[in-house]
Amino acid sequence: MNAHFRSATQRDPFNAFVCDDDTLELIRVAASDMGWPMEKCNKGGLRNAVQSLSVSASPNILFVDMSESGDPINDINALAEVCEPGTVVIAAGQVNDVRLYRDLLSSGIQDYLLKPLSLDQVRESLTMAQAMLSAPKHADMHDDKPHHMMAVVGVRGGVGASMVATSLAWAISEQADRQTALLDLDVHFGTGALTLDLEPGRGLIDAIDNPSRIDGLFIERAMVRASDKLSLLSAEAPIHQPVMTDGSAFFQLEEELRNAFEMTIVDIPRQVLIPFPHLVSEAGTILLVSDVTLAAARDTIRLLSWFKQNVPGARVLLVANKFQSAIGELSRKEFESSIERAIDIVIPFDPKLVAQAAKLGKSYAETCKGTKAAQVWNNLMRLILDGADAEAEDAAASVKGKSGGSLLGKLGFTKKGKKEAA
Repeated sequence: MNAHFRSATQRDPFNAFVCDDDTLELIRVAASDMGWPMEKCNKGGLRNAVQSLSVSASPNILFVDMSESGDPINDINALAEVCEPGTVVIAAGQVNDVRLYRDLLSSGIQDYLLKPLSLDQVRESLTMAQAMLSAPKHADMHDDKPHHMMAVVGVRGGVGASMVATSLAWAISEQADRQTALLDLDVHFGTGALTLDLEPGRGLIDAIDNPSRIDGLFIERAMVRASDKLSLLSAEAPIHQPVMTDGSAFFQLEEELRNAFEMTIVDIPRQVLIPFPHLVSEAGTILLVSDVTLAAARDTIRLLSWFKQNVPGARVLLVANKFQSAIGELSRKEFESSIERAIDIVIPFDPKLVAQAAKLGKSYAETCKGTKAAQVWNNLMRLILDGADAEAEDAAASVKGKSGGSLLGKLGFTKKGKKEAA
């Protein structure tokens, strides 16, 4: 950031940069009603805001008029470069376009107001911004809650790993009520945003191009919100542009998501996993998704061996997706005999529900809600969360033991007072 940092208590409560006299007068009235000095309302619009904040501290709440901006998204990104963390930005403009609105929200804007403005509209937006500032910060709310990272990997293309990842992200966020992040690392052909009927934004591409920018504020601005509990980071990069990365950006993203969410689900294509094995180094659970075919059995054996060597501490769950007992290449028994381990969860193939989910722009698990198929997702979610919670309890017990723990515990007694068997 170019602006010199000052603590939030030293910042101005409000600044505004607008393009016309009518808007200036309205914003001054609204600021006065909120108890803020009217002299902090300036002419000049978005460009003037960037110039001003490059040499001065950011306010708590910033109102910018984009009416004279020829490239709103690039201008907002320029504003992000000079805005300090914690500033709530409200934008106004004359372009009535849903795509622009979504892109602006993805860039970190709190609200976008369409001109001509009304006083009540501006007051409401400013009140919401003030309430957001006084609310607990997202990361602070979850500092005392354990984080769990899960990697979802398909043994082959087309087995439905992304469908499983998006479904679990929905189920864990909505049904288990956990703040969940879905990171789709298929930069060119990822379907996370498409499945959830969202615009992916440029966050993931910007992270790859500029890994040094990745921090808590970047995550806050780059994540696309699917709901109050679910956020997504995905991309649809042009297919003529190869991804030039050493994987460090992906790893940094995982680290920042760990600080901001309770659950991180990383959808990792095989072609990304193999050159960057460190992406699963912190995964507590690895979900290996397969269909019941001969080629999938071969690659399941290879990947199980790879995980055992590279992530020996992770819990690997095997999910058989698109299962059709009557017409599959292999029976379940033949598949399990071939890979020398049991399948943990079987997801039957239901083409009607799959088609309905695609048409509605919802995850498959959400579409299954209220049907018999929903039980499969409940079972898989519980299997994952029970393991995650057990892992958190073990970690807490380990920390407690290192810090002293109870005297009875040191002497080897249980809570019932009986000495445990040696």
